[in-house]
Amino acid sequence: MLAGMSSFAPQAMAQPSADAAKELPAVQVQATADKPDGLRATTTRVGKVLQDPQDIPQAITTVTHELMEQQQVGSLREALRNVSGISFNAAEGGRSGDNMNLRGFYTFGDMYLDGIRDTAQYNRETFALEQVDVLRGAGAMLFGRGQAGGVINQVSKTPLSYEQNKITTSVGTNGYTELAADINKPINESTSIRINAMKRDEGSWRSNPTTGTEAEVHRQGVAISLGLNQDTDNKFWLNYLELQTHDNPDYGVSFDAATRAPGTALAASTFFGNDKTFDNSDTRLTTLVNEVKLSGTSQLRTQLRMGDYDRSYWAKTPSLTTVPDASGGVGGNQTRVSHYKTTTLQSDYSNQFKAFGMDHEAIAGVEYLNEDSYRKALQNYGTTAAPDFRPYQQALTGTASSFKSDSYAVYVQDTVEFVPQWKATAGVRRDQMDAKYSSTTSPALKYGENSYRAALSFHPTDDIHYYLSWSDSFSPTADLYQLTVVPQPAERSDVIELGAKWLLLDGDLSLRAAIYQATKNWERSADLESTATILTKMRRTNGIELEAAGRITEKWEVFAGLSLMDARILEVAENVNTTTGAITLANSGYAGQVARNSPPYTFNLWTSYKVDSQWTVAGGVEAKGERNAVNPSSALAVPTLNGAYHPNIAPSYVRWDAMVAYEINQWKLQFNIKNLFDQLYFDAVYDNGGFTVPGVRRSATVSAEYRF
Repeated sequence: MLAGMSSFAPQAMAQPSADAAKELPAVQVQATADKPDGLRATTTRVGKVLQDPQDIPQAITTVTHELMEQQQVGSLREALRNVSGISFNAAEGGRSGDNMNLRGFYTFGDMYLDGIRDTAQYNRETFALEQVDVLRGAGAMLFGRGQAGGVINQVSKTPLSYEQNKITTSVGTNGYTELAADINKPINESTSIRINAMKRDEGSWRSNPTTGTEAEVHRQGVAISLGLNQDTDNKFWLNYLELQTHDNPDYGVSFDAATRAPGTALAASTFFGNDKTFDNSDTRLTTLVNEVKLSGTSQLRTQLRMGDYDRSYWAKTPSLTTVPDASGGVGGNQTRVSHYKTTTLQSDYSNQFKAFGMDHEAIAGVEYLNEDSYRKALQNYGTTAAPDFRPYQQALTGTASSFKSDSYAVYVQDTVEFVPQWKATAGVRRDQMDAKYSSTTSPALKYGENSYRAALSFHPTDDIHYYLSWSDSFSPTADLYQLTVVPQPAERSDVIELGAKWLLLDGDLSLRAAIYQATKNWERSADLESTATILTKMRRTNGIELEAAGRITEKWEVFAGLSLMDARILEVAENVNTTTGAITLANSGYAGQVARNSPPYTFNLWTSYKVDSQWTVAGGVEAKGERNAVNPSSALAVPTLNGAYHPNIAPSYVRWDAMVAYEINQWKLQFNIKNLFDQLYFDAVYDNGGFTVPGVRRSATVSAEYRF
């Protein structure tokens, strides 16, 4: 299908559906046709039902379509730069693709698309997304197994009841070109179709000095959504997403053990890939959604998804001092071929009712997930000095790692207004998993785990919400193909959060604040190849978050977030020796140290001002504190510098961006600059300490949009 769509490209559109507010009468939607959602989202489904984020007793950040459009965002990774408390991991031992930390904890098991698990290892794009919701804190009661940091849920565009079409083309520095289309067509009163398509190509400021090869991005995709029975109480959507990526992956630069900083012996622009290295993926997702309105206050929403993910890559890891050669013999080789298939059936029931003189908002649901995964290294058709790996050509020797599982879950939650202005929320979920692995030491896993969620909310007015919440999460001993020689206790987390949310200026401006403590036991490694899979026995993050989103005036909007974190290792890892079976302890010197890739502060700001009916200017800043890269599960001596504990550290940075747009009639021209002051900064770190990936240098794009 993509071959015929190769001339299109993505540009998201956060246009609210006129029917959205009708799904649950209790939702207070602030946006109107004359004043649609801008940088503040007014609805979310991250709590399983359509509601205002203001009403959820847990911290939520939503990256809206308008924000992504103003910033000329293409990838999910770029969109998440707007979320305070996010840091980025470089590729980890086979776990390449989108890989982020939130509140200092991994999110590789917490990626979702429209509420359905999307944990495959690939690079996601935003061309078919309406918004991205980030539910902070443990979310296992709502979503199932996961981490302590939170849930990242992508929200797909669906058909609108009115005709709306847009084509966008963009060109920029480093060979950037993009073509996108967003076509929405009502067929009749009850049927509409929406097609989003994109094609994007981009080079890099980093290149191989011997061959001239650059790190590259080549991506194309199409998303089709057909809405049926849209004027009835029994609605259907049929959604299809296909995404292809053909990148040349960048694993960054090596840390220098003498300085514990990114190496400087080679220029920061040195790229170790060559003309043969690649990162290819093919993703195909088909989803059927049915939403039945059973009464004025109750509905049943059911989704069935078939997912198919193919991935194959060959990446070069960098050398500290040796310049890459033409044959690819310098630097290490990371190779993989993988195939991952999923079938998910999910059904959620919601109802609002009165019982025992109190108002109730109840939700309940069931879920089934089948996973079938296969992965192996690639075959080298060349030599060590001149390697030759080819896409999807798996190694002729060695054993593949495979994983098949069936997971079942059931949950129930109720929110009760027990006295006026006070609400209590309590929920429980039960997950069962039956899995088989190719590992000879851990060939099978069966488990059953409970997850809980509780909150107390005080609403002195409709625009003010104070809450105290507690939630937990778990990750089984072999989740996401993470095996141990002897099964270890499941990873468990709990998060307690005290927060406040305010709506100001007639609901146009949202403010929130939260203070939290997140504790994780038996923290797992992100490296699929690691034999020491337990990172820490106990670690904790204490943090404070502040956020603002929305309109200050009719012309001035803002989106800002500040996160302060203190992430510490409390107890060091216990692992099982792969040969003797004996318990091994990590070096006790890691106790009390800062957890890896957990910056003490992150800050983001984006603000736009509409000068008049035609001109809009905008700008923003992203700041991150230093992040360390270390493997705390090692029994060897802790890393030191000048006699003191000192792991490899990616330095703090500040990056500024800017935008100016001009609109006239059906046309819009937009000019974006990223990294305005051409700062050399290091964006992602390889947690085990090997290397760090530089961020984009100053780049510019010009976009032309035609609406019809």
